[in-house]
Order: sequence, then C-alpha cells, then structure tokens
Amino acid sequence: MACRGCNSYNQKTFNSKVALHFPGLEGLDKPIVWVWPQLAVCLDCGLAEFTVPGDKVQVLREGKA
Repeated sequence: MACRGCNSYNQKTFNSKVALHFPGLEGLDKPIVWVWPQLAVCLDCGLAEFTVPGDKVQVLREGKA
C-alpha cells in the first residue's frame, strides 16, 4: 500500500508503545490510554500510521477507563 503522504512504497512496520493523553488541564483527571500497535512508517517522508484497538477507542470516546 502506498504512503498517504507521498505515495511512496518505501515503508516498514515497527512495534511500538504509545501513551495517548487527553488534551488540556481537564485531561489531567482522565486516564492515559496505552496501546501497543504496529506502526507503518514511510521511510521517505516519515508519515506513521497505526490503528487503535476497539476497546481503547471506547475509552477515548468516553474519557474514562
């Protein structure tokens, strides 16, 4: 699949650990949402993409664990 940023096919997949934080001061009272996705990184422009699992999307939607 071509990169959505530059249309390059020079991509590689990496393991990752990502902490998603809610924005603003009110976000300090909300949980950090940890995900361990596979990242697809374009080695030409640097665009990185990943998918957040459904149960974590629910936490992001509701703002609570």
